[in-house]
Amino acid sequence: MTLRLGWFATARGQTSRKLLSAAQDAIVAGSLDAEIAVVFCNRKPGEDPNTDSFLEQVRAYGLPLVCLSSRDFRRARGKEPVRKGDPLPKWRADYDRELIRLLEPHPFDLGVLAGYMLIFSSEPSNRWDLLNLHPAAPGGPKGMWQDVIWELIATRAERAGVMLHLATPELDEGPPVTYCTYPIRGDGFDRLWQAIEGTDLERLKESAGESNELFAEIRRHGVAHEIPLVIETLRAFADRRLRISDKQVLNPKGRSVPGHDLTDQIERAVASALA
Repeated sequence: MTLRLGWFATARGQTSRKLLSAAQDAIVAGSLDAEIAVVFCNRKPGEDPNTDSFLEQVRAYGLPLVCLSSRDFRRARGKEPVRKGDPLPKWRADYDRELIRLLEPHPFDLGVLAGYMLIFSSEPSNRWDLLNLHPAAPGGPKGMWQDVIWELIATRAERAGVMLHLATPELDEGPPVTYCTYPIRGDGFDRLWQAIEGTDLERLKESAGESNELFAEIRRHGVAHEIPLVIETLRAFADRRLRISDKQVLNPKGRSVPGHDLTDQIERAVASALA
C-alpha cells in the first residue's frame, strides 16, 4: 500500500524547496512508493518571499495545500511571540487544534517536518507520527541549524550528523528514527579549523558570522546529507523495513530500533554532490 505523507514546512529558505523537490521527484520516478497527501504551511501567501516560492512550487506539483498563518493566529489573540526556551502558551495548543481540523480531509500515514519551525504541542504529536529533521546526530547539539553549527565549532567537534526523530513537545527530544554522520576534519576542513585557531567564538560570530568559511562548509555538508537521509528514511517506511507503533520505531520483526544508522548509504549518495 502506498505510503501517504503529510508534509509540513515553514519554508524560510531554499532547503525546504529542495527537500520537497527531492521527495516529489523520487515519487514520480517510481523509486519511492509514496504520495504527498497534503502540504501544510504555517505561513500564508504574501507573508514571506521564500515561503511564497515554496507555495508556488507546491501548486506547480498539484499537491493539496493548507496554509494557516501562525503569526496572524497569534496577533489576532493579542499575544507576544514565544521566546526561545519558554513553555508553549495556550494559543499554541489552540493553533494546533485548528491545524488538526483543517487537515482532517487529508489523512496521511506519516508526517514529515521539513523546515517546519514550530514546536508541536501534545495533541498533534500524540495523534500523528511525525518525523522531524534535525541537523545533528543523536546525542548532538540541539536547536536550529545555526545553533548546532556554532556548538560544533565551539566544542571542536570531529564529526557532525543529521537525523530524523519522532516529534514531541520537548524540543529535539523525540526518539531517533534514522541518522547519518560525517567527518568535519580532514581534507577541505583542516585549513578552515586552522584559520580560526585561537579566535574567540563570540568575536568570530560578530566579525564573520555565517559567512565564516568553516561555518559555511559545515552547513554545505549538512544540507548535502539532509536530502538523501529524508528520502532513504521515507523509502525504508514505504518498503516496510521500518514502521512506528505506539511511538516506537520497529523493524519488520517487530523489534525496537533505537535509531537506524544510514551513514553508509548516505555517504554513497552524497559523494558526487560534495566532490
